[in-house]
Amino acid sequence: MNLKAEKKINIKVEVLSNINNTDLADLCNITEQAINAGGGFGWLTVPPRPLLNKYWKGIMLVDNRKLIVGRLNNDIAGTLQLLLQASNNEAQQNISSITSHFVAPWARGYGLAKAMIDKAEELGKHNGANCLQLDVRETQDAAIALYERAGYIRWSSKDKYARVNSEYIRGYYYTKDLSL
Repeated sequence: MNLKAEKKINIKVEVLSNINNTDLADLCNITEQAINAGGGFGWLTVPPRPLLNKYWKGIMLVDNRKLIVGRLNNDIAGTLQLLLQASNNEAQQNISSITSHFVAPWARGYGLAKAMIDKAEELGKHNGANCLQLDVRETQDAAIALYERAGYIRWSSKDKYARVNSEYIRGYYYTKDLSL
């Protein structure tokens, strides 16, 4: 008889209001892993750890940027940043943007990416947004499928969206109406 013990998986999504040393280490570790796996939200090579530390600490200083993290068994395994409009942009106060959304390779397949999107939509609505927008490289097939399953509509593309290994990559632009 072959008995396999199944480890219970706990998923939690939250908005960080500060970053402790353990969370900072988790954020840097998963960022490095995501970059090495090709999904480092713009980074193509892993930056030095002091730069990553500075990046994540700096996120906390921006009033209109909310850091949403996904935890897998209490360890940060993914992030999403929700950008609210600056107070001087009254004409677009109803529009928020999703950026820097990724899940560490070892934590994929548990629903964490979708849970962070749900949290961003909830937080966006709470802050007066009735529209969310995002953009993604055409090479990010899993992310594209996820956003489309979540109801995001592709409204445009740009041929020279990003440059990777001396090649231009197309980018896709998505939107979702939160008032529906």
